Formats: sequence, C-alpha cells, structure tokens
Amino acid sequence: MTAKANIVVIGTGGTIAGQGKASVNTSTYMCSVLGIDEILGSIPHAGELANLRAEQLLQTGSENFNNTHLLAIGNRVAELLARNDVDGVVITHGTDTIEETAYFLHLTLKSAKPVVVVGSMRPPSAMSSDAALNLYDALAVATHPSSRGLGTLVVANNEIHTARDVVKSNSFKLDAFRSPYGALGYVIEGAPRYYRRPARAHTLDTPWSITTLRSLPKVDIVYAYGALEPGAISAITANARGLIYVGTGNGNVASHLIDPLRDAARRGVHVVRASRTGSGIVLHNGAQPDHEYGWLTVDDQIPQKARILLTLALTQTDDTAALQAVFERY
Repeated sequence: MTAKANIVVIGTGGTIAGQGKASVNTSTYMCSVLGIDEILGSIPHAGELANLRAEQLLQTGSENFNNTHLLAIGNRVAELLARNDVDGVVITHGTDTIEETAYFLHLTLKSAKPVVVVGSMRPPSAMSSDAALNLYDALAVATHPSSRGLGTLVVANNEIHTARDVVKSNSFKLDAFRSPYGALGYVIEGAPRYYRRPARAHTLDTPWSITTLRSLPKVDIVYAYGALEPGAISAITANARGLIYVGTGNGNVASHLIDPLRDAARRGVHVVRASRTGSGIVLHNGAQPDHEYGWLTVDDQIPQKARILLTLALTQTDDTAALQAVFERY
C-alpha cells in the first residue's frame, strides 16, 4: 500500500474562511473569521487523502495583500518545500488577488513539489458553498504525483489552472475563474486529470528565487479612460521604477498622454503597455513605436500579473531589451 503524502495547509483568510449570518448569505458575510484548523475539520474525508498539517500564516482578505505579504507567503512555502517530510503545500486564500499571489509563487519557488492555491466564492456557511469541495479538490491535486513539475496551480470549481493564466473574471459566480487557453485539467471524484501543461517557463526555470528576495521595487498600474489627464501619469510615476499602462484596445495611448509617458521613460521609469480588454496580445511596436519611445509591452499578460513580472525582472536588470524578453518568456 502506497504511503499517504504529507501536505501542509497554510491559512491566510479570505471567503473560504468567512462566515455569514444565515445560509442564504452568499455575498454578504464576515471575511476571514474561521481558522484553518476549523476549516479542515469541517471537510469529511480530507484526512483520507493525505497526512495533513495546518498552520495559520495570515488571517485577512486578499485585497489587503501587498509586496510584504507576498514575500512572507513565498518564504514560508519555500521553507516547507525544502523539508523532506513535506510533499506539497496547499494555501487557502481570498479570491480577490489569488491570481497575483499564485503567479508570484509560480515564478519564485524553486521546487517541483505541488503548490496549490485555493479559495471560494461563497463562505462555508452559505447554501451551495464551494469552499469544502474546492479545498478537497486542492488537497487531491497536491497529493497526486501527476501534479509535480507544473508550477503553482489554482483549483476552483473542479478545474485546475496554471497560475500564469488564471484570472478571476466575475465578482460572485461560482465559475468565476478562467484561463484564456483553458484549464490544465479537472478534478473528478477526488483525482486530477490533466490534458495540457504550462508552456511558459516557471519555478526551477526562472532566474528569481524567493530565498534571495529581500524587497521588491515599486511598480504601479494606471488604467486608461477618456478623461485621464497627463498630470495623473506624472504623479503616479514620481517615485516608481515601473508603470503598467493599461490602454484601450491593443494598449493604445491617447495622443495627449504620449509625452508624459515618454517623459517617464526618460526619467528611468519602465513603461509597459497593456490592454484593458482582459485578453489578447499587445504587440510590440504595433499601436505605438515602442522601441523609439523606450516602452515595453506585456505580450498576452493581464495588467496585475504584468506588474508582478516587471517587479521581479527589475530586481535583476534595467535593460529594456532584457525586460522585453522577460515578457515574452514567462
């Protein structure tokens, strides 16, 4: 008989740790009130999947997470993965920024062991809550040998997503999580079934290690709209190393914003064009002469993940060509 895997479950709060006044409260509830031991204890048969150990690292909604929180989560996960008596890690997490934390781990952890980030759209107290099944499925994915070497994964609604692609696309529906190229696979009856693998480099194949990151450079995001004024660009780039400019369409830039963005680039701020459409490719030297202006483009990455990627890239280089290559590799 095969020995059960040893899985550590890290609690950080979120809806999956929430509690409503009544079972009909699916969107109105107190966030981050249940401890991870209590959450695990409410899931039947979870202990049959693996030898589980739980620890409460944080207890807050993920909308509060900043770079310091990312570093804390990453360092703790790395410490656990380095242990011979740990086969994988599951992180319970608020859904608001789950794709950002997962992508950060996907790029900075140096282990092939499974890491699964999981949340829920409804608290455990709600009718038809997805909390228990999502966590059960996450445990099933983390324990399975086929999950090794895939980088950080996000499990939701019976689907397994790569951290690179997944995004929260709805504010309240159970099927809120989407990947533009589809899920990697599904969890069926407590077992993962995979149908594709991540194509872009991650974990062991990236130049960034969480163990060497002490701080992260400041990268901001500005969202384009019709009345956006040049002064907003100047203000937000005043003390930033990078700026993700979320333009319309193919990362288009209004004519009155070109000069302030060029000025920012001349001051050493790395300007990266992205799209507010939510999907698709922002072509380098397409809608704008990026090479001439010293600007970058995100390839197909969404703005919030482009911020994570640029933040990491700037810990090693300021070279524009090298930074553009990062967006086309990861």
